[in-house]
Amino acid sequence: MAIVVQKYGGSSVADVDRVRQVAARVMRARLAGHHIVVVVSAMGHTTDELLALAKQVSANPDRRELDMLLTAGERIAMSLLSMAIRDLGGDAISFTGSQAGIITTDRHVDARIIEVRPIRVHEALARGRIVVIAGYQGVSRRHEVTTLGRGGSDTTAVAMAAALGAEYCEICSDVDGVYTADPRVVPEAARIGTRSYEETQELAEAGAKVLNAQAVEFAKEKGIAIYARATASPLPGADPSTDGTVVRQATPRMPGAVVGVASERDLLMIRTTDRAGEVLALLDTRAIAGKQLEQIGEAATFLVSRLNLPDEPLMRELLAREFPDHVRIVDGLGAVSVIGTGINASFENVRRGTRALTAAGIVPASTTTSSFRITWMVPRTILDEGVRLLHRTFIDP
Repeated sequence: MAIVVQKYGGSSVADVDRVRQVAARVMRARLAGHHIVVVVSAMGHTTDELLALAKQVSANPDRRELDMLLTAGERIAMSLLSMAIRDLGGDAISFTGSQAGIITTDRHVDARIIEVRPIRVHEALARGRIVVIAGYQGVSRRHEVTTLGRGGSDTTAVAMAAALGAEYCEICSDVDGVYTADPRVVPEAARIGTRSYEETQELAEAGAKVLNAQAVEFAKEKGIAIYARATASPLPGADPSTDGTVVRQATPRMPGAVVGVASERDLLMIRTTDRAGEVLALLDTRAIAGKQLEQIGEAATFLVSRLNLPDEPLMRELLAREFPDHVRIVDGLGAVSVIGTGINASFENVRRGTRALTAAGIVPASTTTSSFRITWMVPRTILDEGVRLLHRTFIDP
C-alpha cells in the first residue's frame, strides 16, 4: 500500500465536531487502501491564546519555555484526533514531533528541520496503524523541544512525506487551494490548479498563508507533490487539480507573467545609519531572523516579522540602549508583492506597479526585487487596498 500524508490546519480541528469530521475523512482514505500518516495543528486559535497567556506572565517570555508551552496545543489536537479515529474503528496512535523523529536546529520559536528519523512511524505503519503526529514541533540534537515557526505543521508534513517516500502530501485547510490573492481581500481572486514549487514558495515568503515556505522548499528538494485542498473536499481523484491546487515541478510559464499577489502585515523595518554589522550581531544573539536585508557600507535596512518575535519589547530596548544614535525602527508599514517567473527580466513590471500605486495615492516607502518577486512597502492601513489594486493591474485588468 502507498503511504499518504495528510495535514489538517487549526481551523479544520477547531472544535470537537470538526475533529470528528477529520477523523471520518482519515478513515475514508484508510479504507481506500492507503497507509495514512496525519499531521495536525493546534485547535483553532490555541497557539495565539497560549502566546497571549505567556505574555501576561512575562513581557519577554523565555524562548525555551515558550516552546514548551506552545507545543502543548498540537499534543492536545493529536490525542483528540486519535481518540476520534479509534471511535470510528481505526487503529490510531499519536506521536509528538520528537517521538516521530523530527530533528531540528537548536533555535527556539523558529527552528528548522535538519533530519527526520521516522523509526516509530515505520513500525506503526507496518502494524497497519494510522499514525497521528503533532505538527509544528521537533527536538534538537541537544534534546530540547523546539517549534518551527508559524505554518510549521506544513513543514512537518512535507518533511515526513519525504522521509517515508509518500505518494503525495495533502495539505487540508478551510481554503480549496492556492489563489491568485487572498479571496477574503480580493473576492475575484481565482484558484490556480497547478503551481510550480518556485512560485508557491515565493508566494509563501511574501505572506500568502495557504502553504509554508520551508514546506515547499522540502517538497522541491525531494520531489514530493503537494495537494492543497479544502478539508471538506472529497479525497483526491485522478486529477486533483480540478478541485484543489497541485504544487510540483511545472513547465515554466512565459517570463514576466504575474501569477499571484500576496501581502504581509506584521513587519518591522529596522534602519541603521552606521554600525550595521554590530546591529546584526545583536539580533543574532537574540535569535531574531530577518526576512530581507539591504546593506550599503555600514548603513542597512532590514525587515523582521513579528510572527516569530515573542520578545519585541526587549529587542526595542536593546537597540535603543546600544545604538541610540544609529538605529530607527519603522512601524506602520506592510509589504505587498507580485510573484511570477522571470518577473524582473525587465523593469516594466516594477514601473507598472509603482505607477498604479502612486496614481492611487499609495506612495511606497521602498521597493525590492528578486528573480520571482517585486515587493513594495506601503502604509499598513491601506495594505489591502494595495493588494486589490495590484491584482487588478496585473491579473484581472
